[in-house]
Amino acid sequence: MNKITMQMNADSLIHQALAEDITSEDISTNAVMREAKQGEVELICKEDGIIAGLPIFQRVFELLDAETRIDFFCQDGDAVKSGQKMAVVHGDIRVLLSGERTALNYLQRMSGIATYTKSIASLLEGTRTKLLDTRKTTPNNRIFEKYAVKVGGGYNHRYNLSDGVLLKDNHIGAAGSVTKAITMAKEYCPFVRKIEIEVENLDMVREAVDAGADIIMLDNMSTDDMKEAIHIIDGRAETECSGNVTRENVARLTDLGVDYISSGALTHSAPILDISLKNLHAVE
Repeated sequence: MNKITMQMNADSLIHQALAEDITSEDISTNAVMREAKQGEVELICKEDGIIAGLPIFQRVFELLDAETRIDFFCQDGDAVKSGQKMAVVHGDIRVLLSGERTALNYLQRMSGIATYTKSIASLLEGTRTKLLDTRKTTPNNRIFEKYAVKVGGGYNHRYNLSDGVLLKDNHIGAAGSVTKAITMAKEYCPFVRKIEIEVENLDMVREAVDAGADIIMLDNMSTDDMKEAIHIIDGRAETECSGNVTRENVARLTDLGVDYISSGALTHSAPILDISLKNLHAVE
């Protein structure tokens, strides 16, 4: 995440997170630290994983005090080990204490997503299939969570509803049929937009192909039906598998030869990576 992207998109969200945690003052810190004093604290990883979100971690402290300095010993995307010292944060002790939880919340969450994504993406190595995320993200944290997916070796599906056409079951119901939904989308959308549609059975697959869908999502279909669907599509559209895909069951999809596998679990079910700020002490 570059500086411009962070300032345009992330800063306001980080400010909101800080305001959520500090509505007027940090009473605990102000009680024991009555005036500015320089200190430092170590960023320690407490379990193995993939680190993601270091620029966001840093930005939390910078928005509290631009003079805060961090020496990093790793970067986003690195594999980290339990007990590893990943950084040292230098600055006003009051800032280090007040920003600690918000900064760690971002870093733990993003690193957990990157770690979980990596564990699934590694199972797809050697295939042509790309692992995609979904819009099943934490409200107001999508930019961070989708970034973490990329750090973990996954790819981003559409960012939001303005970013791409995906006709799901209820869109089909509203339109009246697969064919009508695709036809209406083609009439309404700019020609540069691909039309993706979600299907649940082989009849819908045939209808989607005949109607000219660009991408056909095979949703919650059996492995045998997905194999038959891919045969029916025969390269006339890109293919995506979806539906409760997790690390435990993705293996059944790896040999299908689909273009994409999407998994909401990357963002809605990834556990955090345990990370702490330890050994805070004053410095001269």
